[in-house]
Amino acid sequence: MKAVVDIKIRDGGIDSLIREMRESGGFTAKKLAEGVDILETMERGDCVKFLSFPACIISTGARGIIKDMIEKRLIDVIITTTGTVDHDLARIWRNYYHGHFLMDDRELHKKGINRLGNILIPNENYGIILEKKLQPIFGGIFRDKKEISPYELIWEIGKNLDKEKNKKESIIYWAWKNRIPIFIPGISDGAFGYQLWLFWQTHKDIKLNLFLDEQRLSDIIFASKKTGALIIGGGISKHHTIWWNQFKGGLDYAVYVTTAPEYDGSLSGARVREAISWGKVKENAKHVTIEADATLALPFMISALFERLRLV
Repeated sequence: MKAVVDIKIRDGGIDSLIREMRESGGFTAKKLAEGVDILETMERGDCVKFLSFPACIISTGARGIIKDMIEKRLIDVIITTTGTVDHDLARIWRNYYHGHFLMDDRELHKKGINRLGNILIPNENYGIILEKKLQPIFGGIFRDKKEISPYELIWEIGKNLDKEKNKKESIIYWAWKNRIPIFIPGISDGAFGYQLWLFWQTHKDIKLNLFLDEQRLSDIIFASKKTGALIIGGGISKHHTIWWNQFKGGLDYAVYVTTAPEYDGSLSGARVREAISWGKVKENAKHVTIEADATLALPFMISALFERLRLV
């Protein structure tokens, strides 16, 4: 048996603390350290790396962590929800603000302020600014191209951000710059999906071909030797990631970060072991489920990973 080792607070950087958390044997702390170990193995091996996450964290400062991973090319494929595009683009042009969970939502509504957890988003900083900016961008993209895949559309939007002052803070900009596809299986949802629908009202000849995204995913999956995924939260982005990976025998590496409970039978709360039963994760895969808020866990995990890879 391996002895539990006390954590000693010292000046050694985030990775040093993470390594001590692994030796401490403490509940979620040990899982957090195991997750970093798996991510490091994924980065150092011949592995196609998937990142799946829900849009909500992009309304927070965790957006910067996702952006850094894309900028440093630690990710090969992104699968997310439409709100990621909403929040990433809106925050290029407008600020989001601090609030708290127990604010009076009726009063906020009267003032035209939307609450996302403890984040406040005024109407003019969300739907209104997105309509003002996206409609002209769509006009330029679809001027010469009537049919496009969703991931290519997002790249085209990233390309259009090249002259923006805050472009280097954007997930979409860096995904375009580094040619990392962002797949959004539910792209008609949210403010971005609504703006696409609105544009279509006066441009009925355009076509967003969802099957081209699925074909690109298929090509990536079947060309890969190994695949691994950091899956934050749940929902459609999580399922689309593990769904496609079942066709090559399952993920070789899987790191889940979730706050959802397992007992309601939801996909969001399902642990990695359940995905093994479906063949979406290999029986011998290196995996861990970390029960934690991603906005708390990711800064520690990715900072430690950056230190190990000498990216900071």
